[in-house]
Amino acid sequence: MNEAYEFLKKCGTYYLATVDGDQPRVRPFGTVDLYDGTITIQTGKSKDVSKQMEANPKIEICAFNGDEWIRICAKAVADDSVEAVDHMLNAYPHLRAMYAPGDGNSVVYKLTEAVATISSFTAPPKTFEW
Repeated sequence: MNEAYEFLKKCGTYYLATVDGDQPRVRPFGTVDLYDGTITIQTGKSKDVSKQMEANPKIEICAFNGDEWIRICAKAVADDSVEAVDHMLNAYPHLRAMYAPGDGNSVVYKLTEAVATISSFTAPPKTFEW
């Protein structure tokens, strides 16, 4: 799990895929944190991405660092606790202009039941779960 976290953190931007009915939706994301023993991401409850993860928590994440790429298949479990949101916003203080712990909008999603694979064209893939 730590290797997946470090990979995403170094990439800066990753792509999050959700399902909207029968239509896949992909968008760039940038928040990633380690909290409560797992990788977490953050968004606002008012956004379509949050509504999609609430309706169907199965997500995929993909990122590329120039040499390798990671794919993470996981279940996104909401945690809107003040502690989880505060931890994320401490890692991304510029988001405090839009979000605040306990504001009723900020939500952190824990990545559970996760399978991550790091691949390249020059080495065998590495797969791990948490």
